[in-house]
Amino acid sequence: MALALRDLDEVIDDYTGLSRVALDYTQLMKKLVDGGKQPGFSVDSWAPVAELVAVDSFERIGPFKEVMAWPEYAAFLTQWARTSDWECSFRRVTEAGPLVLLELEERSTVGGHSGAVNSATTYEFDAGGKITRLAVYLQMQLPDPEMLRSYEGIQITE
Repeated sequence: MALALRDLDEVIDDYTGLSRVALDYTQLMKKLVDGGKQPGFSVDSWAPVAELVAVDSFERIGPFKEVMAWPEYAAFLTQWARTSDWECSFRRVTEAGPLVLLELEERSTVGGHSGAVNSATTYEFDAGGKITRLAVYLQMQLPDPEMLRSYEGIQITE
């Protein structure tokens, strides 16, 4: 049985604790990606997200096993927000100790290519409730090679 998709704004107030932080992070992402096409949008625009993150120890592992610290990730997000439209629907969130697993359906348009993926992202938190690590897992159809150009120059781990 598939989980019903729900609008994030409809469910966010149902959650507290670290699950709520992961949902707040996602809601901020949507707001900032929407604003990414505005003049003056820059790496500094991610400051509200950085408030949720342990920026000195943060690590993001992406769907191609690429690893980014906060400065690289913020630069990556800036470029992505400038060139993409993104939205998501909520499936489920699970919290266990300092770990949150957030499942979404994500829809995006990048360079004229539109697609939808099922995502499961783990959020790891420090004792102060800051995000220290994201690991992104995706279910998707094979991407258009043009879409992969944004990953040029990013180191992939084995």
